[in-house]
Amino acid sequence: MAWLVLVLSGLLETAWAIALDRSAGFTRPVASAVFAVTLVLSMAGLAYALREIPVGTGYAVWVGIGAVGTAVVGMVALGEPANLPRLLSLLLVVAGVIGLKLFH
Repeated sequence: MAWLVLVLSGLLETAWAIALDRSAGFTRPVASAVFAVTLVLSMAGLAYALREIPVGTGYAVWVGIGAVGTAVVGMVALGEPANLPRLLSLLLVVAGVIGLKLFH
């Protein structure tokens, strides 16, 4: 259960990062509210998962999922470049996250 919560919390990290960008410096109330709610839920899930998963592994997986998710949303929906070096770099992060899970 802890791993499932950790993955969901990583996805929520993507949501709050995108909402933070869309809040335009907290000048847009809806995006700011989405940011605040998803941030709290993401942190709460991370805290829950860390009761069973070592902090180094849990935090690295959480950040990795959030970073890859945010980069993918940026490339797919926000017009950021999706060139081969960026994609290969993201694959390396994914491989690291998988490795941390497998060798936990």
